[in-house]
Amino acid sequence: MTTHRTTVAIVGGGQAGLAASWFLGRDGVDHVVLEAGTAGHEWADTRWDNFTLVTPNWHCRLPGYEYAGPDPDGFMTRDEVVRWLAGYAPTFGPPLREHTRVTSLTQRAEGGFLVEAEGPEGAEAWEVEQVVVATGGYHVPVVPAWAPALDPTVDQLHSADYKSASRLRPGGVLVVGSGQSGAQIAEDLHLEGRQVHLAIGDAPRVARFHRGRDCMTWLAEMGLYDTPVASYPGGLAAREKTNHYVTGRDGGRDIDLRQFAAEGMRLYGRLEAGAGTELTIAPTLRDALDSADDVYRSICRDIDAHIEAQGLDVAPAEAYRPVWEPETDPTGLDLDAEGITTIIWAIGYRPDYRWVRAGVFDGTGRPTHTRGVSAVAGLHFLGLPWMHTWGSGRFLGIAADAEHVTGVITGRDDRSIERAADLAGRRSPGPLNTSAAVA
Repeated sequence: MTTHRTTVAIVGGGQAGLAASWFLGRDGVDHVVLEAGTAGHEWADTRWDNFTLVTPNWHCRLPGYEYAGPDPDGFMTRDEVVRWLAGYAPTFGPPLREHTRVTSLTQRAEGGFLVEAEGPEGAEAWEVEQVVVATGGYHVPVVPAWAPALDPTVDQLHSADYKSASRLRPGGVLVVGSGQSGAQIAEDLHLEGRQVHLAIGDAPRVARFHRGRDCMTWLAEMGLYDTPVASYPGGLAAREKTNHYVTGRDGGRDIDLRQFAAEGMRLYGRLEAGAGTELTIAPTLRDALDSADDVYRSICRDIDAHIEAQGLDVAPAEAYRPVWEPETDPTGLDLDAEGITTIIWAIGYRPDYRWVRAGVFDGTGRPTHTRGVSAVAGLHFLGLPWMHTWGSGRFLGIAADAEHVTGVITGRDDRSIERAADLAGRRSPGPLNTSAAVA
């Protein structure tokens, strides 16, 4: 095994790991970025062919690098995101080692850490003083424990493996989960003319546009994405919330499941169990639709309040009115009777940090930390959803999180969210004035 020495090892070469490298490079800190595949490969590997961002392009800002295309309020496709992110590393030349998969991280008795990996030339080890784990929070796709009991003639795949309607067998498709991936995959299949069945959970929704502007632009200016998680109602429990569903397809629009249903999509409540071709469904459809609409309206009201408080002269509000109501609340579904040949599980991921040998994880396997800094000296995390704010884990919030973590590493004074936002070139938000945080 070849042994190397450096000051900091960054595990993961996605946008979070590269952002940390940018700051460490700026501050003259020796480090290495270890990436199992190629930098940013997740965007190409785990998004479907017609994927688009749900956040406006102007959100795409990393330290020293930002979207500079012709449509800042539009939504890049998967391939455009891949190309944009691929242009980042060449702007500053990070010490990036691709195709180097970290297999273990342990504390050394004499101090620091030993990072072991498999690289292009075989096994290697890195003796380092500090580590930044920037592998994100989505590692192992979740499927129900009873999924193997379903009829084997029905294909099953996770949302991470879905690419297009044309790659699926003919027949109906059941999408399970109505978070961002589930709702957008259901939309993709629906637009391709497939018979879609969608089992929805408790995901909220948000308007794409309100009063002449994108809702996410309004919320950014209201300061929502920069508010620390501890300041939200329920505090750290906000990390468990599902993101609102919306789409960037065709220039961006609402995802209205009621409209899809009016056009022929079949909607169901929460999927509870199954065996063979029979599925059991909780009668939660009506409540789930109403709850998602309530959040939609709540966010619009918060934006209205912000507009009024700022005295802005913008387009008038338009109230949402439901276009469809379920006649029944189904409690079962027969896959064979409905001609369903494929199930797509879009119910999330679980973390997998078994390679990190340190006592910093809670009972669910998630790292415990304060703004990315763990209780083990020198061990840090970056790129987690809700790591510090709602913007964490998104392009919009990475600069602030990365500067804070690297500031702890170097021991210099933290330059604050506002300073990191300036470095990323992002517009400064106004004061927080919204209850959308609880949505």
